[in-house]
Amino acid sequence: MKTNSDRVDPTTPSRAGPTSPRGGEAPAAGGRLPATLMGPIVLGTLLNALNSSMIALALVSIQQTFVARGAAHERIDTMWLVSGLYLATAVGQPTMGRLADHFGAKRIFCIGLAIVLVSSALAPFAPSLGWLIASRIVLGIGTSAAYPAGMAMIRAWSQQHANGRTPTGGLGAISIAAQVAVAFGPPLGGALVQFAGWRAIFWINVPIVLTALLFAWLWIPADAADAVDGGAARRTSRDTLKQLDLPGVALFVLTLANLLLFMQSVSREPDWLLLAATLVLAALLIRRERLAATPLIDIRMLAENHPLLGTYLRCIATYAVFYAIFYALPIWLQEARGLSAADAGLVMLPVAGIGTVTTMLATRIAHRRGARPVLVIGSVMLCVGSLVMSLMTSSLPIAAIVMLSIVFGVPNGFNNLGNQATLYQNAPHDRIGTAAGLYRTAQYVGGSLSFALVGLALGHPASDRGLRELAFVLTIVSAALLLNAVSSRHLAAAVAPVPQRK
Repeated sequence: MKTNSDRVDPTTPSRAGPTSPRGGEAPAAGGRLPATLMGPIVLGTLLNALNSSMIALALVSIQQTFVARGAAHERIDTMWLVSGLYLATAVGQPTMGRLADHFGAKRIFCIGLAIVLVSSALAPFAPSLGWLIASRIVLGIGTSAAYPAGMAMIRAWSQQHANGRTPTGGLGAISIAAQVAVAFGPPLGGALVQFAGWRAIFWINVPIVLTALLFAWLWIPADAADAVDGGAARRTSRDTLKQLDLPGVALFVLTLANLLLFMQSVSREPDWLLLAATLVLAALLIRRERLAATPLIDIRMLAENHPLLGTYLRCIATYAVFYAIFYALPIWLQEARGLSAADAGLVMLPVAGIGTVTTMLATRIAHRRGARPVLVIGSVMLCVGSLVMSLMTSSLPIAAIVMLSIVFGVPNGFNNLGNQATLYQNAPHDRIGTAAGLYRTAQYVGGSLSFALVGLALGHPASDRGLRELAFVLTIVSAALLLNAVSSRHLAAAVAPVPQRK
């Protein structure tokens, strides 16, 4: 039986293309998505990156509000404002994706925005730090819906209006939104905290969410089940809930939480009990998912779908390198070079900002040539960036450091778009939401690996020697990514350029 995502507009002319490894035609790159669809999706997807980056500038002010100064354990509690959202998002992405696949992408997209709206409106009135952390966790769950639900809506539109072609422009818009949020989140957060207090970093979400909700309500087409029978989805919600693999969700939450907590402990003193618990939980999760009728993580599908599994592994390694650079440089600039936090943030601004420009270029290349050259360029620039890091010393002038830092922003735009394109091509049509959620989870696992690498290499305080040691490790990982991009047969088969018309 065909799912709604498999339906193709019969008025759309078919186009011959190369054969994919799973049979049938591999979708070609292309397909211009309407602004009325992409506008709400872009607004929704930037919320997660924006809230992840703005909080860094508010931690000191929040600490002064809720806790006494100078208590080390209370500073750690404040850091849970970062870790809580991080864990909630890593777990929430695939779960929200699964809900989008079953209940409808537009419905889950709007529910996620509503959760963000409520948590953002209530967080400024939190009576204690614990309540504020809980609000951030709820906020993370809400922001987790936009990306997987957005990918599901893009896939549905492409199947109906573009003969299944890869909408590189739409994927590029999502990447650019994330880059802009990362680039301007810290300056925006700093300005809000300085002129309106830390509560403003929550209130700023309200107009964004209201705008996204209004546009989604007016412009995004109804979910397929609602279009066919307005009450069908509601009548079968209880049956669908039984298929959501809640035991698998619980095991996934526990496994990922223990893994991320262990990685964060490595820089201080490794908590080996957390690692042991992670291994036991992972074994239980794999066993559960192999036996489940409708698993959250389809182990058999991943074992058979090598391109999709390869995309996740490549994503983990890529973001481990990128985030290691992104987090190591500010620490080194402050502790070894002696810059203030504000000045270090300004030095890092081009790193994030240049990613916006490179994503536009990567979109054009992917549209014409496919994902392989995009990933090759991104991996080459990761190698170059890692080598540049090894040449940096605290005696360099600030102007030279800024010029050298620009190269670090180039690879993220290429790698992010290339990996998103391969994800889109290889994810099962009826589980694109779940697959997209797991893709974001892979990013967060890579980010956690970067925390461990930075903590082990830089030391306390950071030094030039520690930066060089980190650069050596990152160069090896980047070279492995380059080898994969050049040699992967699955990558060549899965992504194909648009056939040229004669």
